[in-house]
Amino acid sequence: MGLQRRRRRSAALLAGGLLLLAGCTNGRPADGTAVSDAAPVQPVDAPITVAVISHSRPGDIFWDVVKSGAEEAGRQQNITVNYAGDGDPTQQSQLIDNAVAQGVDGLVVSMANPEGVRASVESAVAAGIPVITINSGMAESAEYGAVTHVGQSEHMAGEQAGERLREAGMEHVLCVIHEAGSVTQEERCAGAAEGFGGTVENIQVDISNTADARTTIQNKLMSDDSVDGVLTLNPAVATSALGAIRDAGSGAGLATFDVSADIIDAVEAGDMLFAIDQQPYAQGYVGVTLMGLKVRNGNDVGGGQPVYSGPAFITAENADQVGQYAERGTR
Repeated sequence: MGLQRRRRRSAALLAGGLLLLAGCTNGRPADGTAVSDAAPVQPVDAPITVAVISHSRPGDIFWDVVKSGAEEAGRQQNITVNYAGDGDPTQQSQLIDNAVAQGVDGLVVSMANPEGVRASVESAVAAGIPVITINSGMAESAEYGAVTHVGQSEHMAGEQAGERLREAGMEHVLCVIHEAGSVTQEERCAGAAEGFGGTVENIQVDISNTADARTTIQNKLMSDDSVDGVLTLNPAVATSALGAIRDAGSGAGLATFDVSADIIDAVEAGDMLFAIDQQPYAQGYVGVTLMGLKVRNGNDVGGGQPVYSGPAFITAENADQVGQYAERGTR
């Protein structure tokens, strides 16, 4: 492909992405949003480097999808994407600090523990490196100086999940938290309790040990037969819960946040009520795309408001279609 053709293609991708994302933003635009005078003007297809620093833990396939979206945006738009993750906020902060020291052009950061990474995020902003938050930390994003946030309102998603569980006839639901200290997961369960209106009981498991998670959920179901619903916050934990419900001989209904090919199959087969898709591929892809627009063209997309990637509900009615995307790793 010739140089001029590549430049035309890159410019078209950026322009098309901007039009698409303008339609995805939510809320009233903030007053006075402007391009910083301090940012150097770069060619629209200038090679840049963006670090994506998440709170991912080993074995969490959700973040593999985020990474795939981020890297695909990088391939399409001449952006080198350096992905790293750590579930410990101290270690995640160190990854952010290292990226700043390496002189990356931009940072895309998830903030499951906002206070734990605050100093590093604010230091990056103070150093002149633009930051976009994804997935978690929506409430703190603007306060910490980020350009915008890409994700879903976790409380709103939880509330809608609670409403659906109530409509399905549940009365006592377990909300399974798999990362201790995760503000995002606490918000999901709080929202579920509000939307449900009945009893929502939080239970703690460890995402790094899904076998133990299965045992914990099974023991709870066997010791309390009033539990007639389980809401998990992760596909791997949902799979463990599915086994726990079966082994406990429970008739509890199951729903989950986030999606995998196995979850799609379970929904389609009627073994799960629904799955809540915050569309992680879009979070990675849009986060990197917005950073490219910021660095190369000074765009602050979102107008001071978050760009919502979800929630989208996967049910028996649409599971087959979504499953085709999940099989190729983009949902």
